[in-house]
Amino acid sequence: MKKSNPFSLSFGKEPVSYISRDYQSNEILDSFESDTPSYQVCMITGVRGAGKTVAMSAIANTLAADSRWIIVNLNPERDLLRTLTAELSNRKDLFEMFRDAKINLSYLGFGLEIDGEPPITDMVVALRRMLEKLTKSGRRILITIDELTLNRQIREFASQFQIFMRENLNVFLIMTGLYENIYELQNEKTLTFLFRAPKVELKPLSIPLIMQKYREVFEMSEDEALEMAKATMGYPFAFQVLGYLLWREGGKKSLENLLPQYDTYLEDYVYEKIWSELSRKDKEVVAAMCDAPSTKVETIRNRLKMSSNSFSTYRKRLTKKGIIQSPDYGWLSFTLPRFREFILRQEVL
Repeated sequence: MKKSNPFSLSFGKEPVSYISRDYQSNEILDSFESDTPSYQVCMITGVRGAGKTVAMSAIANTLAADSRWIIVNLNPERDLLRTLTAELSNRKDLFEMFRDAKINLSYLGFGLEIDGEPPITDMVVALRRMLEKLTKSGRRILITIDELTLNRQIREFASQFQIFMRENLNVFLIMTGLYENIYELQNEKTLTFLFRAPKVELKPLSIPLIMQKYREVFEMSEDEALEMAKATMGYPFAFQVLGYLLWREGGKKSLENLLPQYDTYLEDYVYEKIWSELSRKDKEVVAAMCDAPSTKVETIRNRLKMSSNSFSTYRKRLTKKGIIQSPDYGWLSFTLPRFREFILRQEVL
């Protein structure tokens, strides 16, 4: 039987060949599992393809192995409070617990009817009663929200979640999102508590770990594996793409021969979307980084005829988006593999 490709191009699904982020994951787990958690909300951010969903899922799966934990995955586009109530009420292992607590949910349409007990008519009241019962029984609830956007449902849910925390209920929350979406959420006037919540920015994977993983999968020399690892620049999706392509070719093609396909996959799956989300001025800045004779800040800024303050604004924004970095003072470079080559193929208006 032919072996399956251990590398995956599917976003959000943990591939067979996966490099974990133990340090960052363990920091979150240590807090959530503590008797006195230092925080109950965490946000994971990073550029598209950085592995935000996979990192969140790995944490959720670790906690799910402990019977005390209840994991609920919510869709940010739906009514989050109602969905959470429905998810908890529909769990067979919790049904009797809520029945014993005389939590009548029949009015809300969740099917839990208690004879002689008046039905609860308010969603938040019902959810609070359920969470209070779970907390008293020693259970903990982890809620995960993937790729959040600032909408009415998120605002309403986050505001209520803050109240649940103040009431000392065992509720925990992990949200993933692009930098600009998380930043916008944190700046909501009624959600300032999110500023105190840790924000985990996913950094590039270790080049030595990528090299080791490639050597485990393919029969290649250390030099060949290092060349491939460097070509990914530690970008998780690029690590998967390059491995996927090489596996498909039977592990025989050189990196040079894989580059055309590599560029196509990066462009089609990620880079086109990243490019479409940049402002016109953002595009001009990164294009100037390609055209300038060096990546020195002063050279790029002069080419664009921008003041230091104005350029600093765009540099900071592109850095937060995970597109550029400053490896040394006064210099800039791209964080994404072959992103420069991608930009050179675009038309900057």
